[in-house]
Amino acid sequence: MFISFSIVDGPEPVFATKTSLIYRIILFVQNVYKTLRVFFFIIFLISNYNFSQKTTNQTPILQGIKNTLPQQNLESTNIQLDNGKRWIANPETKIGIENMISIMSSFEEKDNVDAFGPLTISLKSEFSMIFKKCTMTGEAHNQLHNFLLPIKGLLETLPSNNLHLSQERYNKLNNDLKEFKKYFK
Repeated sequence: MFISFSIVDGPEPVFATKTSLIYRIILFVQNVYKTLRVFFFIIFLISNYNFSQKTTNQTPILQGIKNTLPQQNLESTNIQLDNGKRWIANPETKIGIENMISIMSSFEEKDNVDAFGPLTISLKSEFSMIFKKCTMTGEAHNQLHNFLLPIKGLLETLPSNNLHLSQERYNKLNNDLKEFKKYFK
């Protein structure tokens, strides 16, 4: 018996009997393809979950955080120490920053403009977890916002069609993340 063939959506292959090896291989490929398609769709949804914003003329506000500070320019930082001492950060924030630093240091495709997109997705994932798990309050929380606002701006502009701009933003972001230990413990 011969059956119709389609690698993507058809039910069964043509010119192959149900007992042939070719038939089994094609069915296997179809199942793997469908599974991978669903897997990548789920990854896409997860990676974009907290980063969609409406287009407005206002400065973007970080999503998922308490709006305890007035809106600030994403390029400026006014981080201050606690009377000369570092602020105490919650463990989840420290882990999130360390993970972002690790992602940055393992990035090896600095000469590939297309590689900055996937890098940004990984960094944004860690960045959103910092806000989801933040338990900081008071002035330490405010100073954390001062630290993170420029990073948010850099994450939004890191991927670019211009390799030189992406590399500059990468270097700035890398340096900014390493400043965390200067202000927080």
